[in-house]
Amino acid sequence: MPHSGPVIEVNGLAKHFKTVTAVDGVSFAIPGGQITGLLGGNGAGKTTTISMLLGLLVPSAGQIRVFGEDMLRHRYRVLPRVNFSSPYVDLPHRLTVRENLMVFAGLYSLRRPGERIAELAGALELTELLSRKTGSLSSGQKTRVALAKALLNRPELLLLDEPTASLDPDTADWVRTYLERYARETHASILLASHNMAEVERLCADVLMMKTGKIVDRGAPTALIARYGRRTLEDVFLDIARDRRSNEAAP
Repeated sequence: MPHSGPVIEVNGLAKHFKTVTAVDGVSFAIPGGQITGLLGGNGAGKTTTISMLLGLLVPSAGQIRVFGEDMLRHRYRVLPRVNFSSPYVDLPHRLTVRENLMVFAGLYSLRRPGERIAELAGALELTELLSRKTGSLSSGQKTRVALAKALLNRPELLLLDEPTASLDPDTADWVRTYLERYARETHASILLASHNMAEVERLCADVLMMKTGKIVDRGAPTALIARYGRRTLEDVFLDIARDRRSNEAAP
């Protein structure tokens, strides 16, 4: 049943690693049915935030609700409706692409997993790779396999970390078009972490800007560009990263 409220609600979320504060008391809500960007430089706290949203890391403080459920208490009610993709998380190299996808299909208890794998393989141009060892694939091929894995359960919430990393411009554009169509046809919500500002401008209706573990600004790409008096979102990103905000920038 579709969730009527925010898909993600975060309040006072923090994560400390000994003397390092990776996430510092962030709060935000993400509505359903849209693609939201999560931007920031290396060390800004993006990956740590996503890991806590997935229940992979326990917060030092704060609350996370996904589809209205408390992730600390009821993550197993939520996870069947969620999936995640990152080209930086390797699948077992000795398994074939088909074997890897079958393992994850089993984790999600998919009915007729072979049909779903064949469907995704056709859509993502992976059919000829299904019998190959995953470790033998190029970086771009692994990125497409990771995306197929993330779409197996037809997630209502998809968390993506650099979904077009290592892809050539033509394939990357094709993947972005596929994600746009998936979100539109399924009304899924997507949280996208990316360093490709043109990609974020194209895909995202809303953007959260992170720096040193905090959310320092938020808005639609066009609104952020106008607020900072810049021409592109990349210029805005650099303003924030280098503390060179224009007079139009929000405090």
